[in-house]
Amino acid sequence: MTADKRSRGSWLLATFFGVGHLRPGPGSYASAVTILCWWGASQFIAPSWLISVEIIAALAVTLLGIPPSTVVAQESGRKDPGFVVIDEVAGQMISLIAVPLDWKYLLASFILFRGFDITKPFPLRRLERLPGGTGIMMDDVGAGIYTLAVLQIWLHLISQ
Repeated sequence: MTADKRSRGSWLLATFFGVGHLRPGPGSYASAVTILCWWGASQFIAPSWLISVEIIAALAVTLLGIPPSTVVAQESGRKDPGFVVIDEVAGQMISLIAVPLDWKYLLASFILFRGFDITKPFPLRRLERLPGGTGIMMDDVGAGIYTLAVLQIWLHLISQ
């Protein structure tokens, strides 16, 4: 489909403002940019509000990412286009919930999330079978939840 026939807003959001066109590894770029954006934004949020804002932002990106992912998949003729990275943004945001804003935890979040997203442990691969943008988004949401669980267990063990 030619650029003038595309749904520009959907392509802009689904590719996370063009990050999805970076090579190699557009999903890794999207995850890294998400961490940097969250770290920067968190500097302007009161600490008592951080977790609430993280949850709301992750939920919003997840829900807002489904329709444009569906549109871009249809317009590109691909079931799960690699340049659609709003799913990585949502999953990475989930993995950052209640994680200290310290480089080692942010790096651990990145590594764990990318590992879960790439390997897709059970049942994440099954979530890809969901229709349209839902399938595109949900396996990354699951990878974000797995990462969140591992990081929270790690943080709990460290604090004892």
